[in-house]
Amino acid sequence: MATEHNKFFTNKACEYYPCHAIERINCLFCFCPLYTMDCRGNFTVTDKGFKDCSNCILPHSEKGYEYVVSKLKKLHNSVK
Repeated sequence: MATEHNKFFTNKACEYYPCHAIERINCLFCFCPLYTMDCRGNFTVTDKGFKDCSNCILPHSEKGYEYVVSKLKKLHNSVK
């Protein structure tokens, strides 16, 4: 189980920082593990059928860790 200090960090040295227009951003899920799921985030679908998550801050928010982990647990339980 992760401790609190492992749930949130900001990588200001990243070449893409800032990547979203929020002041306090969690970089833990830089590439969203929910990309292939119905995440309920603010995404669009491109003309080529790809999910564009550039307007989504769900995994980068203060409670993003808890949200992502809860969705992954549901997926894990459904494939048992």
